[in-house]
Amino acid sequence: MPHRWKPNVTVAAVIERDGRFLLVEENTADGLKLNNPAGHLDPGESPQDACAREVLEETAHDFEPLALVGVYLNRFIKTRTGDDLTYLRFAFSGRLGAHHGWRALDEGIVRTVWMTADEIRACPERHRSPLLLRSLEDYLAGQRFPLSLVHTDPSVAAMRAAAA
Repeated sequence: MPHRWKPNVTVAAVIERDGRFLLVEENTADGLKLNNPAGHLDPGESPQDACAREVLEETAHDFEPLALVGVYLNRFIKTRTGDDLTYLRFAFSGRLGAHHGWRALDEGIVRTVWMTADEIRACPERHRSPLLLRSLEDYLAGQRFPLSLVHTDPSVAAMRAAAA
């Protein structure tokens, strides 16, 4: 049977407060880059739960997804290895909650930064992914979809419960 291609499923949060957006600055193989708080969907979790978890791990803030900003497909070729990867990203907006200053940030995350849309637009060479700017522009254009568009069947949670 031939190898079946599968994209990597990721989630990201577009978080605004007072006209600024919460980003993470992280070490990558290509140097220090900016990104939304984002990461991979883990087995047994919904995209919304994954987004809340990733925001907590990367920013030490609670986060509640309230709307889907968009679903994005992106191809990325790693500069050091030549690996050809495709990402399917679910971007959410929502409510930023409590900050847990005692939490260590995920490995590779140097710090969190708050930037205006113009500051983000001014440094595309520092973006980890073109989806950072695309989801920001969609958010600023008012693009919001109900969370009910992203349905997670109960069998997914059952998988997590069985693994525990």
